[in-house]
Amino acid sequence: MKLTLGFSPCPNDTFIFDALIHHKIDTEGLEFEVSFDDVETLNQKARQGLLDITKLSFHAFAYVVNQYALLDSGSALGFGVGPLLISKKQLSEVDLTNDKLVGIPGKFTTANFLLGVAYPQLTRKEEIVFSEIESKLIHDEIDLGLIIHENRFTYEQKGLFKVMDLGAYWENLTGCAIPLGGIAVNRNLPIEIQIKVNRLLRKSVEYAFENPKSCVDFIKLHAQEMDEEVMYKHIDLYVNKYSINLGEEGRKAIDTLFSIALNNKIIPPFSESLYVL
Repeated sequence: MKLTLGFSPCPNDTFIFDALIHHKIDTEGLEFEVSFDDVETLNQKARQGLLDITKLSFHAFAYVVNQYALLDSGSALGFGVGPLLISKKQLSEVDLTNDKLVGIPGKFTTANFLLGVAYPQLTRKEEIVFSEIESKLIHDEIDLGLIIHENRFTYEQKGLFKVMDLGAYWENLTGCAIPLGGIAVNRNLPIEIQIKVNRLLRKSVEYAFENPKSCVDFIKLHAQEMDEEVMYKHIDLYVNKYSINLGEEGRKAIDTLFSIALNNKIIPPFSESLYVL
C-alpha cells in the first residue's frame, strides 16, 4: 500500500522521517510517496485533504480536525523553542502599535496564533516564506518579523533585535511546552492503517535517536544553505521526547493550546477527538 506523505525539508523533519522513507526500519508493507514543502504550504494542502500523512502547524490542525487525526509520534513541542518577534531596531512593548506591519510565516502557523494571543493589536500582517522574513525586515519592507525554525539562530548575526520570545510568553502563561507542529493522518484511511503509521513513525524517530549519523547525508541534502552547526542545533531544539511519544504532558500542552484558542475565538469549534488513539 502506497501513502502520500508531506513534510518540510527542515532538519527536524528529515531527521524524523529518514528511517521510515528509506526502509531502515520494517515498514510492514507500506510505501511512501514523499513531497517536501514549507509548513504553510503543508497547512494549505491539509485544508484541501490532499495528503494521507502530513506535517502541519497545530493552529492549522484546528481547521482540519474533521479530516485528520494527530499521531502520537513526530510532533515538535518543547521549552525554549517558540517563535520570536524581531525588529530592525530595539523596540519596547509600547512601540507595538496597530500601525506596525508584521511579516508572518503563514496565517495558520502556531507562530501567528501565539502572536494573536500576546499582541492582538498587531493586525496588519503580511504572509512571507519564513526564510525571507529577516531580509524583508533588513530592507524595511516590514516593521516586525515573526521568525521560526533556524532563523532563531541567525537573526542576531544580521543585526536584528528580539522584541519578544513568544515561546517564553506561552510557557509563563501556561507552564506547558509550546506545541509547534505535529504529524497527522487522514481519517479516511482504515483505522488499522492509521495505527500502523503511528507505530512506524515512532520506530523511525527511535531509530534516528539511536543512529544519529545514519541520516546526516539526507538532512544535508535538504538543508543545503544551512551551516552544519545550525543544522544540529535545529534538531536538538525541535526533536525530543515529545517527538517519540506525546505522552500525558504533550497532550496536555496541545489540549491547553486548543482550549485557549477556542476561548479566544481564534479557531472554530470541533467535536472530533484530536488523536488517533
